[in-house]
Amino acid sequence: MREFNEELIQFIDASPTPFHAVAWLAKMLECHGFIRLEEDQVWNLEEDKDYYVTRNDSSIIAFTYPPCAEKGYTIVGAHTDSPHLRLKPNPLTTVAGVKRLGVEPYGGVLLNPWFDRDLSLAGRVVYLEGDVRREALINIASAIAVIPSLAIHLDRDANSSHSINSQTDIVPIIATGDVDFEHFILSQIRENTTGLTLLAHELSFYDTQKGSFVGVNEEFITSARLDNLLSCYVGMSALMETSYPMMVACMDHEEVGSDSHVGAGGTFVEETLRKIAGESFTTLMRRSLMVSCDNAHAQHPNFPTKHESEHAPLLNQGVAVKINSNQRYATSARTQGRFVQCARSLHIPIQTFVTRSDMGCGSTIGPITSTRLGVETIDVGVPTLAMHSIRELSGVSDAYGLYRILMHLGDF
Repeated sequence: MREFNEELIQFIDASPTPFHAVAWLAKMLECHGFIRLEEDQVWNLEEDKDYYVTRNDSSIIAFTYPPCAEKGYTIVGAHTDSPHLRLKPNPLTTVAGVKRLGVEPYGGVLLNPWFDRDLSLAGRVVYLEGDVRREALINIASAIAVIPSLAIHLDRDANSSHSINSQTDIVPIIATGDVDFEHFILSQIRENTTGLTLLAHELSFYDTQKGSFVGVNEEFITSARLDNLLSCYVGMSALMETSYPMMVACMDHEEVGSDSHVGAGGTFVEETLRKIAGESFTTLMRRSLMVSCDNAHAQHPNFPTKHESEHAPLLNQGVAVKINSNQRYATSARTQGRFVQCARSLHIPIQTFVTRSDMGCGSTIGPITSTRLGVETIDVGVPTLAMHSIRELSGVSDAYGLYRILMHLGDF
């Protein structure tokens, strides 16, 4: 379990953006013999071989072949994106003698923890080299920015009633001297930028602090982007070790609604499955099971009343099955029963999560993919604290437990 979690942390540290996560997962798959496919080509799939395909370099689907005739696929769904601060297209401004980079919140980001952190930039850039348009991933190794808090002397109500204006309060500063921003970004591609012209970018700020084990007994994992790179890693690790027909789909844009050509609301998963199944697509969907893996809210020890006591997942007490009668989660009694039976056979504890009836409920890719594909689905997740913060926390045993369940679920 320790080795599994150490590799999980290494993956998250190396994946500050969905682009980097997909690149890392693709390398991991290829090291295990998976063959890359291209969406715009004809697929000639061979039995007992493993494949993967990407879209936009920010979503990835991997699968064994063929699916089981009786049980179809166990399809694990997760998402590659996390709430963060996205760089605006023309970001550079000067105020009070410092250079700043304008940002836009991506998804439901918790803004307070972004103050006073060592920040860096990563993502994708599109540029011209002469007359040739090219793309590159960049990840600036050093901290280049910070968002300084306003001193308590200038805001006496900061600890009681301060709110954050996402346009004016959460702007990273990068320098006091002159900055040629285009040159700086292009220099991350190569030292000599002669002949290069920046066309566009998708760049995100991230905290440079690495993930780590925390606690007297090191029972916690604390890291950025646990939601939901943890599930991506767990799903892919299970896929590479299972002996059952399985597919893993790690999709972008979940945190902003999934409605894009690379999101769960798009065509990527459906088109991939139709290429695999051909005229047997409907039969395959009737016999398959979708496991939507997305972190669950653990009961917060300082705010216990935010949970209903009978449905409050605890850290290191097992994977949480998410249930919502209004279909914000796609779990049914049938899919829950299958999942719980598998967990019990492995002696892995299971918890249930139901949002308080007087509080709103988030959603996942589960209901979206279930609706689009017509596949029976269960929503599960590793209990997590500080979700959508710049740094989140989970228990060391829960991700490993989910990994073991996914490896064996095809037998139930």
